[in-house]
Amino acid sequence: MRRSSLLLTLAGLAGLVLTTATTVLADDDPITLHRPIALFNGRDLTGWTTWLADTHRDDPRQVFSVDDGMIRISGDGLGYLATQNTYRDYRLVVDFRWGERNWRDRQGRARDSGLFLHSTGPDGNSFDGGGAYTAAFECQIMQGAVGDMILIRGKHEDGSPVPLRATARVASTDDSDGWPTWQPSGAPRTLETWGRINWRHKDPTWRDEINFRGARDVESPADQWTRLECVCDGDRLSVFVNGTLVNEAYDLFPTSGRILLQCEGAEILYRKVELQPLDDDVGATDTAAFDDEPCDRPKRLMRFRRLRR
Repeated sequence: MRRSSLLLTLAGLAGLVLTTATTVLADDDPITLHRPIALFNGRDLTGWTTWLADTHRDDPRQVFSVDDGMIRISGDGLGYLATQNTYRDYRLVVDFRWGERNWRDRQGRARDSGLFLHSTGPDGNSFDGGGAYTAAFECQIMQGAVGDMILIRGKHEDGSPVPLRATARVASTDDSDGWPTWQPSGAPRTLETWGRINWRHKDPTWRDEINFRGARDVESPADQWTRLECVCDGDRLSVFVNGTLVNEAYDLFPTSGRILLQCEGAEILYRKVELQPLDDDVGATDTAAFDDEPCDRPKRLMRFRRLRR
């Protein structure tokens, strides 16, 4: 093959491979994807910023690091890794597994972390954790509760509250804390500013204890990898755990923002953090098609139903 032809071929192939997120855009200019983006490059934390409640942007304890091709969050403190860019309309694919250690008041309790979506406002603006986090929709990563949705309260730079909002179809009975559980055939319920929507089959006897596992949990055991996928399509958020649809909400506000990996007292590892564009052929799907049904292939995630409001 001639050199010029070889160069053109290689250039074409390069356009097909996964890109990494390195270009930083303004907060008011969220990225809509046209090709997959590896938010984690497997080598370092390029494209991410760190935040801890006690030391802010400094990380003297090396809470956030890369070890053997994985992101390691030690759990020593409260805070997060945040993407430098903001995003909208994507499918976020994350592979995580738990480390060995829980810290301080999390010792003996369920391993706890989270994936924050549509993060809004300055660093450390949350009311929770003494400014440890930001206003966002949290996809809970917690033993027995992976897939819960939590509205994290926070404020803008001027001190005004971020007006978070989400609506979900929920069961008729709340949990012991007074929060609803997602039920595809349930009545709509709107949460504003803060609150929790439990994943569909969360064990009603859930306890905050180490290695808790409910009868219908779909997350993997603590020492194995769990795939967590969040489909953000306009004002709708759908959550899949190991291929099973476990939670869904719509009429979300806001609908774009940074993505955060939380540090909340438990060691956690990530081997994959990837954004994928939404397919063009996302369409209506019968509600019953996803009742307790795992998705055999990642592309099936794009065929999630459109609930009529």
